[in-house]
Amino acid sequence: MAADIGLIGLAVMGQNLVLNMADHGFDVAVHNRSAEVTRAFLDGPAAGKSITGHDDVEGLVAALERPRKVMLMVKAGDVVDTVIDQVAPLLDEGDVIIDGGNSLYTDSIRRTEALADQGIHFVGAGVSGGEEGARTGPSIMPGGDVTAWPLVRDILQSIAADAPDGRPCCDWVGPGGAGHFVKMVHNGIEYGDMQVIAEAYDLMRCAGMSNADMAATFRTWDDGVLDSFLIEITADILAHTDPDTGEATIDVILDAAGQKGTGKWTAIAALDAGQPLTLVSEAVFARVVSALVDRRQEAAEVLAGPHRDLDASALDLDDLRDALYASKIVSYAQGFMLLADASDAHGWDLDLGRIASLWREGCIIRAVFLDDITAAFDDDPSLSNLMLADTFTQALAAAQDGWRRVVTAGVAAGIPLPAYASALAFYDGIRSARTPANLIQAQRDYFGAHTYERVDRPRGEFLHTDWTGHGGDVTSGSYTT
Repeated sequence: MAADIGLIGLAVMGQNLVLNMADHGFDVAVHNRSAEVTRAFLDGPAAGKSITGHDDVEGLVAALERPRKVMLMVKAGDVVDTVIDQVAPLLDEGDVIIDGGNSLYTDSIRRTEALADQGIHFVGAGVSGGEEGARTGPSIMPGGDVTAWPLVRDILQSIAADAPDGRPCCDWVGPGGAGHFVKMVHNGIEYGDMQVIAEAYDLMRCAGMSNADMAATFRTWDDGVLDSFLIEITADILAHTDPDTGEATIDVILDAAGQKGTGKWTAIAALDAGQPLTLVSEAVFARVVSALVDRRQEAAEVLAGPHRDLDASALDLDDLRDALYASKIVSYAQGFMLLADASDAHGWDLDLGRIASLWREGCIIRAVFLDDITAAFDDDPSLSNLMLADTFTQALAAAQDGWRRVVTAGVAAGIPLPAYASALAFYDGIRSARTPANLIQAQRDYFGAHTYERVDRPRGEFLHTDWTGHGGDVTSGSYTT
């Protein structure tokens, strides 16, 4: 019997997606560059399931029913192009290639167009949920050639997680690179979520709380507005003991965070678009600083300042919860601003409410909070900023006093809070009817004749002042990016 779909790349995500597909009644053909990996998979987890292995790409393609569907779960970048170059010549017009890795969205735009010229449909599908999600139901964000959607919809929606309302956490996102762009922003927001949680942990630790007490605090928070996968696993992590040493596992982990690039891509995309993705960017840079272990230890012996000692009486846990929640709202608001801008710039027509609903289950940032975001965009699809939705406006108003106290206490104690502080700065910046940018424009015009607009003239009318009396009337023109 011909297989319903082929999958190339049997690392942990690939294997678990294949098992997920087989569990849902699909026949799957698989191939891995290393034949030993394929055989071990077939003899192990795939034994007795509707999964067949193939030593080469030709055999895999020949085993598929038409129109043929081949999913790639390989390392992003040149490897994807290499595998596509192997597979595409074996396919016919109307067949489909799905890239389920964390590819850069511009690569997906290019691949969609190049394969369309060959009559092959390309789908760039972001897959979130990690190892467990891939096995039991991830969040999937497909985009690319919309003609392919009816051909792959049943498989992708069958293996995806279901939201509490029964809707699959998989739906067509948009054309070109839309799917991978949405997954990229998801991952950027994930960086932000992890950073705001880490800052709460750091403050509690510096205030002298035990790991057990911190775990209990996170479990309490997981019952409220912060109910989420990442809060849940943070409590588990803090309660975990190393079976070999008897020590708390968290205490023996080196404080040097890694990253694979999607957070950086999100920050770069925001800078290119002129969107203020400040919290995610700070989360990326916080990981960069953390990786400078030797430099930090050297600087700790030289640079003056408070020594991260926080009086327990200066840290109110309700305030800390509010600071975390308010910063989280800002982070998501910034992320959806970036999505809206990309939708307009690329003509993707993204449904922001539906995107939020895709993240309610299966993915790493799944949280009750996403129901409120979905509802906000359902109520006002043209909402320009999540913070302006009544639910979040009220939440920020209620949280801001505690949020300010937490940032103040952290600064006074010498504890870096890049996420909380940058989120608060954005909140205060976006609600400022007047900023000091008029001085910046005057400076730019003074040294570079870059011109400026006036408050008493229509927007778009640019003027120049001869500040020194001998600069003349020639200007360099105005630009914003």
